[in-house]
Amino acid sequence: MAVVFVLIALLVLAVLVTGNWYVWRRLFRDTTRGPGALRRAGAVVIVGGWALTIGALVAERAGAPFWLQQTLAWPGFLWLALALYLVLAVLAGELVRPVLRRVLERRARRTVPVREQAPTPIPAGTAPSPAAEAPDSSDGPDSPDAAESPGDPGAPNGLTDSAGPTDPSRRLFVSRVVGGAAAAAAVATVGYGTYGVLSGPKVKRVTVPLAKLPRAAHGYRIAVVSDIHLGPVLGRGFAQKVVDTINATQPDLIAVVGDLVDGSVKDLGPAAAPLAQLTARHGSFFVTGNHEYFSGAEQWVEEVRRLGLRPLENARTELPHFDLAGVNDLAGEDEGQGPDFARALGDRDRTRACVLLAHQPVQIHEAVDHGVDLQLSGHTHGGQLWPGNLVAASANPTLAGLDRYGDTQLYVSRGAGAWGPPTRVGAPSDITVIELASRQA
Repeated sequence: MAVVFVLIALLVLAVLVTGNWYVWRRLFRDTTRGPGALRRAGAVVIVGGWALTIGALVAERAGAPFWLQQTLAWPGFLWLALALYLVLAVLAGELVRPVLRRVLERRARRTVPVREQAPTPIPAGTAPSPAAEAPDSSDGPDSPDAAESPGDPGAPNGLTDSAGPTDPSRRLFVSRVVGGAAAAAAVATVGYGTYGVLSGPKVKRVTVPLAKLPRAAHGYRIAVVSDIHLGPVLGRGFAQKVVDTINATQPDLIAVVGDLVDGSVKDLGPAAAPLAQLTARHGSFFVTGNHEYFSGAEQWVEEVRRLGLRPLENARTELPHFDLAGVNDLAGEDEGQGPDFARALGDRDRTRACVLLAHQPVQIHEAVDHGVDLQLSGHTHGGQLWPGNLVAASANPTLAGLDRYGDTQLYVSRGAGAWGPPTRVGAPSDITVIELASRQA
């Protein structure tokens, strides 16, 4: 097992080193003439960015002073997202590069050559001089002077009309255009994705019909929020946005389905304080996610209880028209606090509708076995950063949205916040208002 781990670690390291060398080559080496300050600056940026990322991850896991976590988290986690999209943008540029070269070559061929001066008439009987017969080759297209000459002012980057397919100036021009566009696209993507997270989650509304739901409960609204991820980046201000958004929907019940925090109660207690303002007719409920077990789950369970939320630790409560149950996250198994479906659901009246709060979608199979009508989950972030959705979809039965497994329905929220980079691409954050519908209505 140790050998497999080492081999995987070496493979990941090799991929990272190769990818970053490739980005440096395309953005800095290929866009400059020879070694210089810009190439060295590019190497410093890339190496420094990864140093900040590793520092941020280590500081968070090691419980470093919170000010240090905050100092490292912003630049370190943003670099993680930027590095991903720099690689993808540079790879996409490989498709554009040959097309741009061909366009420039065809343009050069179609351009009318520069007019030559008319030859000086040679008196009859006089032999032409060798200089008149052989043109000076020092200004040919392959010479250094030709590559640097201003040439036709209408040609890009001062290219001469006679420049060949391998002209150094043309290669440099193409590299600068493609590299600049790739860098701009990556920065714009990360910037837009970060703005989307920091501006707060949007509300989604989904109607879910339940066969066992009585007519009196038709239209019952459950506000589902998951994966807020309060931590060194997303703090009290973000928590306040989430709370205000939830309260504005005026739900009957609020379900916080895990991954509330990334850090200790000591560091993040003030950030979580706005949760005390959550308001719903039948109260607010909470179940643990895997990140709670990285952050001191027992302390956080007590803290959310103090804030007015009711933790459902493998427990169930009977509401007027249906049962609401909750199970611990799978990560709690290492601490002897894993999910216990029998305890939460074993003795319930199966003629009543049941809604289950469970952080991870993979817990749906146990929910089906216990006759749950609807499971509410999070955990996936919808992939968070495209193409991460491809990986997340392979690890979860449902990536996001409403799905059905036998007689049990599963709804997976993309989550309100973000882990690591405060950035989402192709997976916008959400708070979902589930409106239960009775088939008897």
